[in-house]
Amino acid sequence: MDRYVGLDAHSQSCTLAVIGPSGKRLKSLVVETNGQALVDALRGIPGQLHLCLEEGTQSAWLHELLSPYVQELAVVMPPKSKGAKDDLRDAWTRADELRTGAIETRVYKPPQQLAALRNAVRGYGFAVRDVVRAKNRLKSVFLSRGMLTPASIYAVAQRQPWLNKLKPPHRQLAEWLGRQLDQLAPLRDEAEEWLLKEAKTHPIIRTLQTAPGMGPIRTAQLVAIAATPERFRRRQQFWSYCGLSIVTRSSADWVRGKDNKWERSQVQQTRGLTRKRQPLLKSVFKGAATTVITQLPDHPLHKDYQRMLQAGIKPNLAKLTLARRIAATVLSMWKHKEVYDPKRQRGVTSKT
Repeated sequence: MDRYVGLDAHSQSCTLAVIGPSGKRLKSLVVETNGQALVDALRGIPGQLHLCLEEGTQSAWLHELLSPYVQELAVVMPPKSKGAKDDLRDAWTRADELRTGAIETRVYKPPQQLAALRNAVRGYGFAVRDVVRAKNRLKSVFLSRGMLTPASIYAVAQRQPWLNKLKPPHRQLAEWLGRQLDQLAPLRDEAEEWLLKEAKTHPIIRTLQTAPGMGPIRTAQLVAIAATPERFRRRQQFWSYCGLSIVTRSSADWVRGKDNKWERSQVQQTRGLTRKRQPLLKSVFKGAATTVITQLPDHPLHKDYQRMLQAGIKPNLAKLTLARRIAATVLSMWKHKEVYDPKRQRGVTSKT
């Protein structure tokens, strides 16, 4: 007999709700957020278990821990809801969504062998964001006194002349922020070395980084997040996942034609790029497109970009097209485990 279990996890407690195949609510219980306690709770539920839990800080750990004890485990991104909310309501809702097949967005959990690479990518991301934040804070002190500073203020040897231009109260803050930046920069370099070292253990990264604009760091981020190309049957699905697909809206889709037959209306309005995306992958491919535009003037993709501009396409849309072409090319390379071949570029990604 199938049993559908919804789990709402928090730092100290987890709420489980069990539903039968007919939708009848069978039982609910609160369990300590402890691996053995959760396993024992699932073992105490008879039948074939189908478990559903929300994406969150602990979802990866729960997925690894509980997968061997259930027939099916779904990690979902719950839709926004209005009205009353509590742990038990959320657990009942997750269980019923799994029973009725009403889950809108499932979250893919990568295999355990990518854990080291994913943590290296996370650490590098944390380090880069901290350095950027420290630089912005330091620059804001000078801006607050009406001083436009060059990028040289971020270097220890060239910062002092600018510090001397500040009055003592503001100089003390700038010096403190400068020391913070000086401590964070080596940690960022260390995180980059860690990421590059971990990337060398995955041969596919060396293959994919031959694509235009895709260096070892961007490729490592791609592999860590997407995990496997088999998740995406078509390139359009990959574009959507990366936030490169365009959202359209239409209404009154059918109208009467000249022969009084129903015809599909041609009126559609775009609403920009999809917001349901992986933001880091969007940054990866738009960054790759920027590299092609600014650093690879002789590359065929750069020439395509120039032709789009000459045809009257706006630069931001031409850059988006370039990013989509690079993403489609990388997906094809990944599936076939092939290095980049510029001669096949047009044939692979002629339609966008």
